[in-house]
Amino acid sequence: MYDGIVQELIDEFGRLPGIGPKSAQRIAFHILQTPSFDVARLSELLTEVRARVRFCEVCGNVSEQDRCAICRDPRRNPELICVVEDAKDVAAIERTREFRGLYHVLGGAISPIAGVGPDDLRIAQLMTRLADGTVQEVILATNPNLEGEATASYLSRLLTSMSITVSRLASGLPVGGDLEYADEVTLGRAFEGRRRL
Repeated sequence: MYDGIVQELIDEFGRLPGIGPKSAQRIAFHILQTPSFDVARLSELLTEVRARVRFCEVCGNVSEQDRCAICRDPRRNPELICVVEDAKDVAAIERTREFRGLYHVLGGAISPIAGVGPDDLRIAQLMTRLADGTVQEVILATNPNLEGEATASYLSRLLTSMSITVSRLASGLPVGGDLEYADEVTLGRAFEGRRRL
């Protein structure tokens, strides 16, 4: 739609997840039209992130060191491991301030359609972590969608042979939601996870 480098910039932003053509265009024009926008700093940060950030050798979370801050924290409970799909999920759970154990980031979820199988995830590393007998409970916190459920089911079957408690995050109706807008799976999960008052 635009000539040369402007269209290339829009196309590059459009390749980012969650950014459609219109958002990509808005970002590109914001950079072009805002004289105070520090393009050099953005470029520098992108280069630094690529050079310095890696994945924790223990749990797979993002870190600037070999081990992330959570794995290095001696106050965390090593008997609890919360298994999540992505590093973004670690941040979401940490914001709740409810969980004081450790994490294990799988790096995705089982999805035959996308060609992602168990061997493509960090499941072998999880099994290695569980082998020493320190962990007493594994909390499966994969997403409540088809891929997340398949992954949780696979892990649950894999862990039944070990003397470890396996639990799954509760799911159901969101606070402030209306029943009429809930899908069947969410509503069904809400009934399954109901509790006595």
